[in-house]
Amino acid sequence: MKLSTKGRYAVMAMVDISKSATGKPIALADVAERQEISLSYLEQLFGKLRRAELVKSVRGPGGGYLLARKAVEIHISDVILAVDEPISTTRCKNAKGCRSDDARCLTHGLWEALRDQIYLYLASVSLEDVAEGRVQGMDDSPEMHQDTQSTNTIIAAE
Repeated sequence: MKLSTKGRYAVMAMVDISKSATGKPIALADVAERQEISLSYLEQLFGKLRRAELVKSVRGPGGGYLLARKAVEIHISDVILAVDEPISTTRCKNAKGCRSDDARCLTHGLWEALRDQIYLYLASVSLEDVAEGRVQGMDDSPEMHQDTQSTNTIIAAE
């Protein structure tokens, strides 16, 4: 599975707003600068986030964006799905299957189960969890990074 920049950038920006929350609107230009993301790209993403009611916009001088709910109530899966980022681990383009004859490949069920686990994990992590550093990353040992690279290659190949 590969998460596009759309999903990654939306999560980064939402966590930034969560960490910067003072009750006053946060200008997207500030988020763009801190996170090194194109302002025009963020504007597109925040239009979708606003329509999904994850953020509120405030117009005028001193305007910007606020989280629509508490950071603990907004989950990473909410953000990713709001920007139309599918959580997909198969190459299927339709409900029938991923092969040219519309049949499912031999490992289709495996990849669907992985997708479900990814979704469950992302649905269990809130913006607050990420902002407060409560999400554990990979160990810094070279063996862990090698295993991660192998896994990423396998998943991306599907």
